[in-house]
Amino acid sequence: MAREYDDGYMEEEVRNKKKASSKSSSKKSSGKKTGGNKKSGGKSSGKKLSKKEQAKRQRRRIIIFVVEIIVLVIAVFFLYGVMSGTKSGKVDLKESDIIINDTVKEAQETTMKGYRNIALFGVDSTTGALTKNTRSDTIMIASINQDTGECRLVSVYRDTYLNLSNDSYNKCNAAYAKGGPEQAISMLNMNLDLNITDFVTVGFAGLTDTIDALGGVYIDVDESEISHLNNYQLCIAEDLKRSYTPVTSTGYQLLDGLQATGYCRIRYTAGDDFKRAERQREVLSAVADQAKKASLTQLTETANAVFSEVYTSLDLSEIIEMLGNVGTYYISETDGFPAEDMRTTGTIGSKGSCVIPTSLEDNVKWLHEFLFEDSDYEPSATVKECSEQIYQDTNGYLQ
Repeated sequence: MAREYDDGYMEEEVRNKKKASSKSSSKKSSGKKTGGNKKSGGKSSGKKLSKKEQAKRQRRRIIIFVVEIIVLVIAVFFLYGVMSGTKSGKVDLKESDIIINDTVKEAQETTMKGYRNIALFGVDSTTGALTKNTRSDTIMIASINQDTGECRLVSVYRDTYLNLSNDSYNKCNAAYAKGGPEQAISMLNMNLDLNITDFVTVGFAGLTDTIDALGGVYIDVDESEISHLNNYQLCIAEDLKRSYTPVTSTGYQLLDGLQATGYCRIRYTAGDDFKRAERQREVLSAVADQAKKASLTQLTETANAVFSEVYTSLDLSEIIEMLGNVGTYYISETDGFPAEDMRTTGTIGSKGSCVIPTSLEDNVKWLHEFLFEDSDYEPSATVKECSEQIYQDTNGYLQ
């Protein structure tokens, strides 16, 4: 994949990187997920809950998980500047502006029953803008099984060639720049047959302190990563006007906030941006482990500190109320979209270097099996149309 050297923390040593073999890029959990269409196991009461009570209970389950997400996601999404003076906190999305494919609305009663999908964005901004006019440098989907507490994470590679939800095709990270979270969510829903209505966008300001507040994270660092990790944390430390501690040895070790931030920024080893997305998911899972060890006081203080640096559709008051149950949820498996065996890369005219799903339709089938264990999923007509257009737009450049 041709690289775009647009990283705000790129320095001379990173530009002149040496080729090095990377550790294995596959770190999936071997655990098998239980069935997707589950009924609630609790039968302590013979009463049938009203629709209003069911909706309230469902909302509470989501809030429990979001506490963890807001803590965890800080370890993944990186801005290039500090977010002082930026609009942040809660925003009420206009759900009427969010696209959900017609067949997916029906599928909420079948395949996706019992699941909640949340979009996680990290925006590429030197000014701290969170609302729009800046590309989402990192895009993830957190799919939560509300019956079991299991969560699966999928990175959508930022350069993936997709419909931006307005029949304009480009790198998918352009959707956030053009229309903020509403368009970025619509882009995900349209191309992937999802039903996302909630999101979290986070910035750089609270990253280091959040990880440090949790006592750091344990990461396995290899020889090819050390110099890049230190180069990145040096630049970040200069921006934050604080000192840093270089990583000097390989192996499984405790990284502090700056070190973990530097680790997640690495893209100049074997695997390029695909490997960087994997590192981000690795750190997210590592922070999840640390968050579960944190006290209620630590988590409450962290949530209060981080919320001013978060742009989200969720309420802080609800989050704080449910902090005591954060350990109920867990991240089981992670992966990237498009799938490794169903993607290619190429320069698509003026669009530049893109990640191209060889068949968007087949990738969506894979995604629904990965997230919801639906091995017989049939993509919507909208996905099929997008898949055909992507093929028409890109095939000539790949011959």
